[in-house]
Amino acid sequence: MVLAETSKNNSLIPRKGLSPLFFSSSKALPSSSPSSPPSSPTVSSPSHTFSEFMMEENIENAESIITKWDVNPSSWTQVTCLFHQDRKEAREYLKCVRDLRRSMHFLVSQKSASDKLVLAQKLMQMAMKRLEKEFYQILSSNRKQLDPESVSSLSSDGSGSFDDEHELVSEDEAELKKAGESITEVERVSALVMSDLKAIAQCMTSSGYAKECVKIYKLFRKSIVDRGLYLFGIERFKSSQINKMHWEALEHTIKNWLNAVKIAVRTLFTGEKILCDHVFAASETIREACFAEITMEGAINLFRFPELIANSKKEPERIFWLLELHEAISELWPEIETIFNSALTSAIKLQALSSLHKAGDSVSAILSNFRSSIQKDSSKTLVAGGGIHPLTRSAMSYISSLADYGRVLSDIVADHPPPGNSPSSESCFENPTSIDGPTSAGSVHLAWLILVLLCKLDRKAELYKDVSLRYLFLANNLQFIIDQVHTTNLKYLLGDEWVSMHTKKIKQYALRYESMAWNKVFSSVPEGTSSVLSPEAVKDCFRRFNAAFDEAYMKQTLWIVPDGKLRDELKVSIARKLVPAYREFYETQLVALSGEKNLEVLVRIAPDDLGNYLSDLFHGTPFSSKSLSSSSHSQGCLPRLHILNS
Repeated sequence: MVLAETSKNNSLIPRKGLSPLFFSSSKALPSSSPSSPPSSPTVSSPSHTFSEFMMEENIENAESIITKWDVNPSSWTQVTCLFHQDRKEAREYLKCVRDLRRSMHFLVSQKSASDKLVLAQKLMQMAMKRLEKEFYQILSSNRKQLDPESVSSLSSDGSGSFDDEHELVSEDEAELKKAGESITEVERVSALVMSDLKAIAQCMTSSGYAKECVKIYKLFRKSIVDRGLYLFGIERFKSSQINKMHWEALEHTIKNWLNAVKIAVRTLFTGEKILCDHVFAASETIREACFAEITMEGAINLFRFPELIANSKKEPERIFWLLELHEAISELWPEIETIFNSALTSAIKLQALSSLHKAGDSVSAILSNFRSSIQKDSSKTLVAGGGIHPLTRSAMSYISSLADYGRVLSDIVADHPPPGNSPSSESCFENPTSIDGPTSAGSVHLAWLILVLLCKLDRKAELYKDVSLRYLFLANNLQFIIDQVHTTNLKYLLGDEWVSMHTKKIKQYALRYESMAWNKVFSSVPEGTSSVLSPEAVKDCFRRFNAAFDEAYMKQTLWIVPDGKLRDELKVSIARKLVPAYREFYETQLVALSGEKNLEVLVRIAPDDLGNYLSDLFHGTPFSSKSLSSSSHSQGCLPRLHILNS
């Protein structure tokens, strides 16, 4: 029905409403006039006689030029393109077809039994065959000029130089003027070719031959679109093929699609839309139906790919490709809506929208699985020395990578907020939504994932029997998390307030570690001993100090603090509390032991050497018995920490 539509502007009478002599598509013509009796004769006015004469003259003029270019008798006309051979004569040809059609209308209404009507019908059929041939030749011989890139650079304005109610514009420059003054040679030729196609299509459509014209156009241009998608590497996949594909092959296929979809939308489909709208400017219905049939199959297959990926395995690493696919369609969505804006192409938009939603659902499902995998991690292996837990490394690597997709992640998780019953404990932090700056859904979601990890680490810390080591473990892992935030896009998503809040938490952990790990050593040194104690009391103090320091030292040389800054801060804090108090005790009470035999065994550590011992800590290396047995005057002592001299 669409293909038989006629131009409203030209008041064309449908084929079925006329005599078979007028619009019959059969090559055989009736040998006599219709059997129905002619209408009663009327007395013709002079103006009517003149009009009849003019219509018959139009037919005679049309016969001259149409028979000249008849595709049947002359081999020369079969191989020669009228629009390429003589553009002026091509315009005359279209004008004579228009005049012929007007004459036929007149004769049907005023003199339906005229022999001239039979001749006019034969001429019209000859003209339509010629125009069919011209239409195909222009399409096939101007592939380069009609490629989507060339066409998409021209105006999509549907108006043209061919007007069925007025004289043809003899200057084709009218099309060029619309295309712009600074067009290239390729664009100039493209504009002329498009003008020719439009003129032929409008002539055939207004003459009742839209079906024949559209059939040629659809077959030819659909092959162009399908080949373009094929050259882009777009294949037809099934879900089973995607699931069986090796990761490297799938990764290559997804990368190729991401590149292809942008070109397909912005060049291939856009160019095809412009061309179709221009060629069939006279009929909105025809151009919408034509464009839909040309692009439907290829476009649906193109936009179906993300949905196939989304429906495949929910492996954690696939989330990044799903985010890329979602982002690609989101960015192109305004253009997709503009290009496929008719009811006939709504299936294409629905497919693109379905892929968008499926990709988002799949991302949300993978995020949920990731969160659950952290919560359900049941490994009880202790990290030596309270270092960085493997779960911390893997989870933060994943979360940091997610931060690179902050905008698209926000779009997706806005409809999938984290659960309100996320695990919490006293060691977990404040609500992650309390971050500075404009808070996005993606920022909140990533903060919740880090919160889940911190809560799990809090439980992992309980596996250490030494309470002070628990706090050192928590400080180490939180420091690692903050370092990851600082060096990735997480910094911009979570903000400075989040970093500051968690940095304070590290200091709390450090103070708790220090209090529990060194309190016995600190308490072994008497405070405020201005008067000299008895020799026995001094000996007892040195023994208690030696025992406490030996115990702390032997354990903590095996402990580790990977972050250099945190390691130095811990050592400085310990030294500031220990060295001054020990020095005061040492310098005021050592006099009580003057004359004591084996003094170097009792007083093994001089105040200046404490820094040497503290420098051994937090490297995860076994302690050296030689270090503790050496005297304060041993040449084997390590250089003092410069931080202790302050």
